[in-house]
Amino acid sequence: MSTLVVFHAHPDDEAIATGGTMAKAAADGHRVVLVVATRGERGEVADGYLEPGEELWQRRVEETHAAAAVLGASRVEFLGYVDSGMAGLPSNDDPASFWQADVEEAARRLAGILQEEGADILTAYDENGVYGHPDHVQVYRIGVRAAELAATPRVYLSTVDKDFIRRSMADALASGVTMPGDLDPVELDIGVAGERITTTVDVVDFLDLKRKAMACHASQISDASFFLAMAPEMFKVAFGQEWYILVGALPGRTHETDIFAGL
Repeated sequence: MSTLVVFHAHPDDEAIATGGTMAKAAADGHRVVLVVATRGERGEVADGYLEPGEELWQRRVEETHAAAAVLGASRVEFLGYVDSGMAGLPSNDDPASFWQADVEEAARRLAGILQEEGADILTAYDENGVYGHPDHVQVYRIGVRAAELAATPRVYLSTVDKDFIRRSMADALASGVTMPGDLDPVELDIGVAGERITTTVDVVDFLDLKRKAMACHASQISDASFFLAMAPEMFKVAFGQEWYILVGALPGRTHETDIFAGL
């Protein structure tokens, strides 16, 4: 069996982006390790949601451990950086923020975990952080560098097949399926062109666990949120596959259905 380390920016990213892959890997007997760069301090939370004196980061750490247990992760680690907030906010300039982190220093922190675990696979995000969040872009930079330092054999960049999502949303809207927020598939700009995808993991059999893991992050993902309010058929379309780019593979020349293929 192999060891998979998934590297994410904030609590709840793991459930949304790689939850199915994590659950599938654990079910197949692989060791799954979750590393989160920040504790999600800049998230939004409804008034009165937290207990008196409770900080949001405390709740989000608890939520992360609960979600990791659902997905079968054996270990959870936080790198200790501060959530940078969305692009362009003053919080991006906080010296303690992940966006301001020295890439080499942060990569050494992550590489230490990769070496300790003898990781066979690391996941990060694509070079745009899937949708441009500063902390997600840092996950790409630091993840790729850490894998170099630790000589981790395979690195997969978690992303979204933009073409697939746009087609699927357009088809769903045409058939009368409603989506929260009146999303326009043409304006949705996340992920990469389908031709760049090297690996598509079918996680339909693990959607219940993925949805349950999302729900563990209740401070950020309520029952009325975009994710959990989605019609079941649309949830299956949106989250039934998880997409990756294998670092070093030739786009359009590699098409895998399992990140453990070849190990």
